[in-house]
Parts: sequence; C-alpha cells; structure tokens
Amino acid sequence: MAEIKAADVMKLRKATGSGMMDCKKALVEAEGDFNGAIEILRKKGQKIAAKRADRESSEGAAIAKVNADNTVGVSIVLGCETDFVGKNESFVDMATKLAEQALNYTTKEEFLASDFGGITVAEKLIEQTGVIGEKIDLNDFTRVEAPYVGSYIHVGNKIASLVGLSAKIDGVEAVGKDLAMQAASMGATSLSYKDFDPAYVAAETEARIAVIEKDNIELGRLGKTLKNVPQFISMSQLSEEVLAKAEEAAKAELAAEGKPEKIWDRILPGKMERFISDNTTLDQEQCLLDQKFIKDEKKTVSEYVSSLGDVSVVNFSRVSLG
Repeated sequence: MAEIKAADVMKLRKATGSGMMDCKKALVEAEGDFNGAIEILRKKGQKIAAKRADRESSEGAAIAKVNADNTVGVSIVLGCETDFVGKNESFVDMATKLAEQALNYTTKEEFLASDFGGITVAEKLIEQTGVIGEKIDLNDFTRVEAPYVGSYIHVGNKIASLVGLSAKIDGVEAVGKDLAMQAASMGATSLSYKDFDPAYVAAETEARIAVIEKDNIELGRLGKTLKNVPQFISMSQLSEEVLAKAEEAAKAELAAEGKPEKIWDRILPGKMERFISDNTTLDQEQCLLDQKFIKDEKKTVSEYVSSLGDVSVVNFSRVSLG
C-alpha cells in the first residue's frame, strides 16, 4: 500500500478544493498517484452532478467584471442550491475568478469550453458539485462592449449589472457606476421603448387594463376611489395623432372649467406631461432610459445622460439570482 503523505493530501486539496478526507481517500484508492486521485474525485463529481441534475440552482453569486481599460464587461451568475453555499467566501472567490476569465470570451459556450486550471470551466463546475455536494451551474453570462463600461454588484452578490457608454467623459467612473446601479436597482429589461415589439406592447396593454378593471370592480364594491384605466402604456403607442387628440381633450377640459384661453399655454404642458406619464407605465418599469433617475427623480435617465454632454447609453445588462 502506497504511503500517503500529508503534503500530497494538501496539494490535492489545493488543486481540487475537495475536503481533506476525500483527498486522502482518493489518493489511497489511486495508490498514491496524484493524477489518478484527481480523476477519482472528478468521477465522484460527475456522479453527484447526475444525481442532482434536476435540482434548482437558484442561489449563488452574481458577479460583474470589467477589463483594465473599461471597454469590455462580463457578468455571470454562478448558481448553487442554498444561500449558505452562495455566501461562502470560497464560493464567491471562485465565481469572481470565473468572471475574470470570462472577460476573454464572447459567448457562454466558448467560456464553458475554456481551460481553467487544466480542465474546462464546464468540468470545473462538475468537479465543484462533487466537492460542495450541491448542483453548481453557470446560470447566466452576459457581455457588454463600449468605449466605456461601468459596473455594479449589489450587496450580497444578488444582482450584477453593466452599462456601456458611447464616450469617456469627465467623471465617467461615477456616471458609469450610477447608471449600472440604476439598472441593478430598478430592474430594467430594455434600453428604450423603441426596442419593444409592438405585439408585446399590445398584449401587455390588454393584460394591464384587464387587471385594473377587475380591481375597480372590488374597489367600487367597497366604495373606494377607482384606479385610472390607461388607454396606453408605452410611448411607442403615443403617435402624433394620439398626442394631438389628448391636447384637444385637455383644451376642452380647460374650457369647461372656465379657464381663460390666454393662460392655457401655461397649463397645457403640465397636463400633457401628466398624460404621457399616466400612459407610459411600461416604459417607466422596464426601459432603462425612460425610468426616473434614482439620484434625481425629477429627471428620467435619458434626461440625466443628455445633461452630461456628448454621451449616450449604448447598451446594458443585468443578471440576478433566481
């Protein structure tokens, strides 16, 4: 029987992350052969991974990394089964190292096939499933390229975001972080309402109106104030014709209230602003540029960025657990 030295056990543990006893057992089984012991531990990981394939890896760590010149950013979600593992320092460290490596690849598939300490990233995830005893998976991978990329990781590594800007302006680091924080905090899914599919907007409008009308039945029964039923939910629906009709309706309302026509010009902008706000709720919820800026809610994100000079948001990404 081969002599198993403590130094060999430590070397194997450092190489694989496996527990001391697992490493010793693997070395004993491999009769002291280091590479053979690694293979035994990998096969153990494969068996555990197969058994836990149907488990949910909804916990873990969301990590964003940007390269040295801030022109490329990558965010990943390394998933596991429990919050306990997701918060573990070694797990977060592994997720961070994986994100750093991911900067070199453009797709999730390329990244999973890349070398990570002598094995592929995909094999590393299987190995770590055996080490940790939970399903470990790469749940998300996004990449952003731009003249400047800002990043933000929410406390606890639950959300990570990237924002690409068209130029490196004065104070760009703070701007990039603020906008990435906006993307993380407010849950945008699109850059602008201009990116919406008309069919999606139409279906969402119908669904939202149905929900409000149902709520109003109950509110009416209770004698409470009814919710406003919007005609529209996105700026993509507010054509020139729609806005013109809304303005005419506002004028008719002012006339009915007996407001002198000479002061209408001072009142109409506010009414139109309210009309647009009431009928663009989808944009405010899902479009980064159309949301209220978290550091100055008097402005939209688009208005804030425009105030900075010759710069624009060209793309963004947001990944999260769950």
